[in-house]
Amino acid sequence: MTQLDLLWEYQQADTEADNMAHSIRQSPKRQKLLKLRDYIRDQQESLKTLENELVAMSDRMDALKDAVSLADDQLKQLQKRVESEPAQTSQQIGQYVAEADQLNLTLGDYEQEIRRVRKSAEDRDRKQRDIKVRAIKSKEEFDALRVEYDQEFKEKSEVLDQLRLAAEEKKKGIEPEYLARYTAIKQHCTPPMAKLLNGQCGGCNMGFPSSVLAAIRSGKQVECETCGRLIIG
Repeated sequence: MTQLDLLWEYQQADTEADNMAHSIRQSPKRQKLLKLRDYIRDQQESLKTLENELVAMSDRMDALKDAVSLADDQLKQLQKRVESEPAQTSQQIGQYVAEADQLNLTLGDYEQEIRRVRKSAEDRDRKQRDIKVRAIKSKEEFDALRVEYDQEFKEKSEVLDQLRLAAEEKKKGIEPEYLARYTAIKQHCTPPMAKLLNGQCGGCNMGFPSSVLAAIRSGKQVECETCGRLIIG
């Protein structure tokens, strides 16, 4: 057998091993596991965000309660001042009324904001509970699927190891320069070799001139100018 014949047999074994490796990477169970993992991570990030928002809202509620307490005290002080220093003129009455209106307006704004913050906190608390429930279910599904995938991975990996060993056996007798060229071509083109079919490259269907065809048929090392594959006659 020529070097190209040996290299072709090696490619068949090498391709079979590569296909098994690809099958392992693209396993539906593995793809679902990755999606579940990413989903669980997203939910964890959402929980952190909600927790931070709830802490900020709690701090804001404390600040609002302090502000309401202060405004209440100011309103009580105003009432005492009105009682101890009754208005003597319409101007003084107007000042008292303006102060009272401003304090009541401020209290109304605070109370309105308290209601908004409380509602937002309740919404986030509900979202937090929902996320936790979904995350628990997803984690249970992930753990169960992981057991199945681990078994599948183990079985396929054993087959892959056997295929890799078989491919290594096919390397025997192939000169290093041919293996090196095969490996280099494989970096950008898979599979690295193609059959000559009806005067064309079996990989990209590029036709060859008669001089190149003669070289291929004589067993020389010829690469397709279009796709870069080694051509075997």
